[in-house]
Amino acid sequence: MRSSDTALPCVLRSDQAGVTTLTLNRGERFNVLSEQVLEELSGQFRAIAADPAVRVVVLAAAGKAFCAGHDLKEMQASPDMKYYQNLFTQCSKLMLAIQKLPQPVIARVHGLATAAGCQLVAMCDLAVAADHARFAVSGVNVGLFCSTPAVALSRNLSRKQAMEMLLTGEFIDAQTALQRGLVNRVVPEAQLDDTISALCETILAKPAAAIRIGKQLFYKQAEMGIEAAYQLAGQTMACNLMEASAQEGVQAFIEKRPPDWA
Repeated sequence: MRSSDTALPCVLRSDQAGVTTLTLNRGERFNVLSEQVLEELSGQFRAIAADPAVRVVVLAAAGKAFCAGHDLKEMQASPDMKYYQNLFTQCSKLMLAIQKLPQPVIARVHGLATAAGCQLVAMCDLAVAADHARFAVSGVNVGLFCSTPAVALSRNLSRKQAMEMLLTGEFIDAQTALQRGLVNRVVPEAQLDDTISALCETILAKPAAAIRIGKQLFYKQAEMGIEAAYQLAGQTMACNLMEASAQEGVQAFIEKRPPDWA
């Protein structure tokens, strides 16, 4: 990394009308997830989790690529088991922070998303990709099976589709990613921001409490057996109905008027 770049923040934050955009800011290095990037991104998510003014998060990237995964040069410079364990623990905590965040996170994907970068896309709640975007978990090509990305990938794609990507390291294009469930929408890059803005506006129009409660439930029940999942879901809906916003929404529906969630 050029010395002039080290003073620049690895992650930029901008806030506008309830939407926070986090931009990976190492475009000249394809936004690799160095230790510094992992630390700064984790710090941003901690701050956002405690900020009720933030309703939706967009995860974007500068430069020609979304994210090329871990910083292999940094990893090669410290060939130590304890270092590697700490690094992957740090990365896993970041990925889980996205899922635990009260606000939904939308990945804005352009260019490449490889290895842990593909994992990052898979861990976001939603993903919108430019039509030229490409995805791969390519660690196997350098002798490193993408084990941690496999956790996220296998929870987005079918097992055989995930295994094919993990075993071959081959790229899939944006349309294939859409068909397999890795992304929600594919649009020309010129329409990427407008598409995401429209998606954000749709979410912003819903009560924050319902979004927060629903996101938490969605991921918890997915790891449970079906009976336990229904028990948790029923309890969650009962709690949700006690929220003032739900009471207002139901009453507005009965009275055939728009709800007042102000």
